[in-house]
Formats: sequence, C-alpha cells, structure tokens
Amino acid sequence: MKLPFRKDWPGILPSGERLYAIGDIHGRLDLAEALVEKIEADNAKRGSARTRIILLGDLIDRGPDSAGVVEYARRWNADFAEIEALLGNHEASLLAVLKGETRWLESWLGYGGRETLLSYGMPGDLLWRGSMAEIAEGVRAYVPDAHKIWLEDRPLSLQHGGYLFAHAGIRPGRKLDDQEAKDLLWIRSEFLDSDADHGAVVVHGHSITPQPEDRHNRIGIDTGAYFSNTLTALGLEGGERWFIQSRGEPVS
Repeated sequence: MKLPFRKDWPGILPSGERLYAIGDIHGRLDLAEALVEKIEADNAKRGSARTRIILLGDLIDRGPDSAGVVEYARRWNADFAEIEALLGNHEASLLAVLKGETRWLESWLGYGGRETLLSYGMPGDLLWRGSMAEIAEGVRAYVPDAHKIWLEDRPLSLQHGGYLFAHAGIRPGRKLDDQEAKDLLWIRSEFLDSDADHGAVVVHGHSITPQPEDRHNRIGIDTGAYFSNTLTALGLEGGERWFIQSRGEPVS
C-alpha cells in the first residue's frame, strides 16, 4: 500500500538509503518470517540501496514463539539488509526479572510472560503451580545468557534522516536527545494525542490500531499481530513511504 507524497512531509531519508520498520512481533515468528520474505521481494524490485530493517521492540510475549523470534533477530543472516532491533517494554520487563527485580514478575507473567517462558522450555507445572520465587529462579535458568546479553544491548531509539524510531513514542515538548527511557518504552496518550511538531516523524509501535496510523508527526504500525494475525512493516525511501503486511492463521 503506497501512500501519497506530501510536500510538507518532514520525514526524508538521505539519498541511497531504504528502510523498513516492523511493528510489534510478540512471539509470532511465522508472521515475521513471512513479512521479511515480502520485504526482500519489495526491496529487490526497487533497485540498489543501502537497506536497513528496524524492529520496533516487543519481540516477545503473548505469541507462541518468543524464544524463536529473539534467536531469529539475534542471528540475522539475510544479506539484502542490515537489521537493528529496539528494546520494547516487554523486553524491559523480562530484563528486570532477570536482574532480580521480582516486583515485576507477577504483572509480566500476566501480560505475556508465561507464553515467553513456555517458548524457552519452562515446564507448565512450574509456571502455573510454582511460587513467585521458584518461577523467578526458573526465568534465570531457562532464558539463555546469550539472549539476555543481546537484549541488554538493544537501543531505546534510533534516528535516520527525518525519522525517529522508538517503541512507544516520545514525550512531546522534550528534545529528542533528552527523552527518558520510561517514555520511549511506555508512553501512550500524551504522545498519541499530540499534534506537536517533534522535530522528526516518530515511527512507533506499542499502541495497537486495526490499521497503521499515518499522522503528520508520527506513524504507528502495531496492528496487534498476536491476536489479529497481521504484522505490519513501513517502507521508507527519500520522501516516499508505504506499508507491507503479512497475514497468517490463528495460533493456539
């Protein structure tokens, strides 16, 4: 789906660069692999460019294969594009638990952590009948150190040309270089409802909408893959932008 070119559009990429941003995957490795195939085909049709793919965070939780998604991104070997992955609030919650901040554990389990731990091989009996202390110990035992280290290295935001990429968004009125982690990971209405010029077009996930949102100051591409079975990517080159989606079957 190609979007119209706007003369007043502040989002411009430098010449020779092409970029694809992928919204919240949430354990749907099937949709991610299918979308990357579509991106590769789209990229080939557009001719030579330096191509990047940015994952907007929330690779994990809720869907059935969070461990597989992390491994797929960590071991990226497709030669048509570089890949960069941002930290999402769900990864931040897992990292907090891994660091021993057990106050996060119960809430994280309730919004997708159990599915993530099952994908890492934690027994269901432990997840549903174990104490919080036992589960916390299990998290550290079942999540590989390599995944923990990789997630700890994820940036909170990236800027390319006239675009800023952040998982949740930014705090309006604050300089882009002065944004705080809690806003980049968690912000909603203050950002979503703002008409302010942020100094860059913010590309984000985190807040689910049935279709991508294309506003003058932000583009939201979280289409709820884990329950809608639709994963969305935004393509960018020069002053052009377009959407690509992969659709799949419901998973149990």
